[in-house]
Amino acid sequence: MTDKEKIVELYRTENRAMVAKDISKLNEILTPSMELTHMTGYVQKKLDWIDQIQNEQMKYFDSVEDNIKDIKIDGDKASLIGQNQVRASIWGGGVNTWPLQMKMYFVKQNGQWLISNQTASTY
Repeated sequence: MTDKEKIVELYRTENRAMVAKDISKLNEILTPSMELTHMTGYVQKKLDWIDQIQNEQMKYFDSVEDNIKDIKIDGDKASLIGQNQVRASIWGGGVNTWPLQMKMYFVKQNGQWLISNQTASTY
């Protein structure tokens, strides 16, 4: 598998793990210092995000991929933009479907790609 294929698969793995509430998989594929910047501008640390998925403050029901674009690889760093229709209930709100665009950043550590940062917006 090429590096490009590995980072695309890592993006898809994260989306599946969010929906499945697979905390151990998320913990495995995210760097310890990973931060998620939400659409609101709120910056959330990895462990806080995982905790909120686990206790269903952030409940992801479905994530349907529309597009993956702008894949860039430069040595041990990479990025891509993924666009998914994400059905979720966030922080006590009702269930909504958002056209969620994620700018994803990756680092290669010990030969393995990991997600190092994420920025959410809509498209």
